[in-house]
Amino acid sequence: MLVVTRHAVPTDGRADFVERARTALGALAQNPGYLSGCIAQSTDDADTFVIESRWADVGAYRRALSSFDVKINAVPLLSTAFDESSAFEVIVTRSATDETVGTSGLAHDAREIGLGSAAGPDIRSATP
Repeated sequence: MLVVTRHAVPTDGRADFVERARTALGALAQNPGYLSGCIAQSTDDADTFVIESRWADVGAYRRALSSFDVKINAVPLLSTAFDESSAFEVIVTRSATDETVGTSGLAHDAREIGLGSAAGPDIRSATP
């Protein structure tokens, strides 16, 4: 599981953003299933930063978001990200000598039900 959030950070806010992002990654790292994370700055646009984290699976990531420490130290910063998809299942991993192919757990109704809609009482179950 790969989570990537992009952020617009003005010049005068960069030091604060990086410190807050370091704190957010520290909070996320304390949770089971966290594998690694990084903060990166665009080489083409000095105002664009990325926070990336890798997880054992989607469940570990979702459980981490429920952690008190993550709610206090990570969620406020992550909520400033661009409004776009941020969580991805890794389906192919390639090293210099090896390739691993996995499968996606994308729900069969993923194109029909948007984020936040699935909780509605009139939405049919995603399982057949």
